[in-house]
Amino acid sequence: MIIGLPGTGKTTFAQLLAKSLDAVHINTDIIRDAMGKRGQYDAITKSSIYEELLNQTEASLQNQKNVIVDGTFYQKKLRTPYYKLAKKYHIPIFWMEIKANEALIRTRVSKRRAYSEADFEVYLKIKSQYEPLEAPSLELWSDQFELSEMVEQAKNYVNSTA
Repeated sequence: MIIGLPGTGKTTFAQLLAKSLDAVHINTDIIRDAMGKRGQYDAITKSSIYEELLNQTEASLQNQKNVIVDGTFYQKKLRTPYYKLAKKYHIPIFWMEIKANEALIRTRVSKRRAYSEADFEVYLKIKSQYEPLEAPSLELWSDQFELSEMVEQAKNYVNSTA
């Protein structure tokens, strides 16, 4: 589970980690785009995006695939279904929170990105509603490490806690 605020580098990291682990990468922004829901951020739409994310995750688990799930997961209620899913399939769940300093985030979200539409205003809104992760997790700062270093840290974390 790759979580964090917009502009921290979650998706870039998650894609590389998934490739490194031969895992399926599932992302909220890519699902939003595939569902034709760009620009729609009301509660009902967000709920449908996260529901589809969960459905795709479960389908991959049923096919015995490793899965890298990538989204803000800024509230506990968005994370809870994944604990239940891990319990249902008797599999471990590894939380990795991607962070970066706010000045870099401002720069990142000011540029057009493939799927994310979040700008700095969205970042601030989500930050104000962010509920800290309660589970053990690996914190990775994308402004302090190269992506390859982050991937190695993530793999070591999974191997040491599995």
